[in-house]
Amino acid sequence: MGVKQKLHAYARLMRIDRPIGTLLLLWPCLMALFLAAKGMPDIKVLIIFIFGVVIMRACGCIINDFADRKLDAHVERTKSRPLVSGEITVKQALSLFVVLALVAFSLVLLLNPLVVQLSVVGIILTIMYPFMKRVTNMPQMFLGVVWSWSIPMAYAAQLGTVPVDAWWLFMANWCWTVAYDTMYAMVDRDDDLKVGIKSTAILFGRFDRQWIAAFQIAALCCFIMAGLSADRGMVYALGIITFVGFSSYQQTLIYGRERATCFKAFLNNNWAGMILFTTLAMDFLVKA
Repeated sequence: MGVKQKLHAYARLMRIDRPIGTLLLLWPCLMALFLAAKGMPDIKVLIIFIFGVVIMRACGCIINDFADRKLDAHVERTKSRPLVSGEITVKQALSLFVVLALVAFSLVLLLNPLVVQLSVVGIILTIMYPFMKRVTNMPQMFLGVVWSWSIPMAYAAQLGTVPVDAWWLFMANWCWTVAYDTMYAMVDRDDDLKVGIKSTAILFGRFDRQWIAAFQIAALCCFIMAGLSADRGMVYALGIITFVGFSSYQQTLIYGRERATCFKAFLNNNWAGMILFTTLAMDFLVKA
């Protein structure tokens, strides 16, 4: 294999070609930074967290592919992943994971001790997540914690502490993550049943759409509380209304439980997150 092909395989392993996961991690992280700073966060902190999100998402993808390497060959969507195809060896994948994790940790060392402590918990959660699919029917709920861990870290970086208000945003993102990752799991449900991977899509069964709606409503309520606790105004309220619209649209997409439309519903959450963050940032500008 040539150098160009090898680099392309590494890029696919880190999902550089599929930025949706990075974006879904980024929007709540940015929201946390702006809420903690009550406006534009410290530039150094902002840059560190943006790079941190990109690197840690790549770490998560690598460890996920390592854990699933023997199962991915039996799933239509994942059978061409680099570890399955042999383009990347297990040793090479784990070496890349270690290097990226060390880079992320070196960035965190530029911040305060509380952020460093929280980052250690974060990397442990990241490593644990892929194996949850073997032991629990609710791996999406564990992923919700992993996907939300940047929120207390962001508050700690800005304030040196994690106030009670931070947990409204944490819970909002946890509920939202469970909702959209269940949509994602609906895409693979048939394959997962064959190979023994567990998911909330399987757990919820024929009530999957109702459970997703319940988590979307819970996320909405917590996003509202996060805004109220930070005394946000009408611009953020417009973002909340838009979030309702996106959630309703996603419900129409998953109604028939078809793979393509469920995946489209999952992808649509990027726009919901982007609008929520954008309206929050604009709200701070308007009320400055």
